[in-house]
Amino acid sequence: MNKRGHVLNALLLALGLGFVIEPSLSTATARTVAEITVPIVLGALFPDVDTAFGRHRKTLHSLPVLGIFLAYPLVFGNLQYVWIGVLTHYLLDVVGSRRGIALFHPLSDTEYGMPTGVTTSSKYADLVTVIVTALELAVFWAIHTYVVTLDLDLSAAASEAAAGLGI
Repeated sequence: MNKRGHVLNALLLALGLGFVIEPSLSTATARTVAEITVPIVLGALFPDVDTAFGRHRKTLHSLPVLGIFLAYPLVFGNLQYVWIGVLTHYLLDVVGSRRGIALFHPLSDTEYGMPTGVTTSSKYADLVTVIVTALELAVFWAIHTYVVTLDLDLSAAASEAAAGLGI
């Protein structure tokens, strides 16, 4: 997908996740949406920084980079929702575009994608983005409802982890 598609995905995802985390039409929902929108959009845009250096869809489009963003809130106690933007960027590139991404870079430059994708210049790119976003929201809702809540305050967990490491 192109940057427009990633921003559209992130904005729709933040709005939808705001209602998943705080399911009401209240100021608490609006606050949740406002709180998670910037981190999700930043995370969604971050992998494309590799267009300025490195090799696009390889350097910053890999599982090790995602692992860093997943670990970041546990270690440092902030950026709790940035990993969602990075993860959904990857999903959109794998499912929504024809090219795919190099998930195992730097070990392998093989790009993985699905035949469901369209080219970034396709007139269907926005439609594919909205469909993929709806599927992502359904998965996040299921995770939030049945596995673990997505509104965890990871700063307390990070403080405990840092104390355990002697930091």
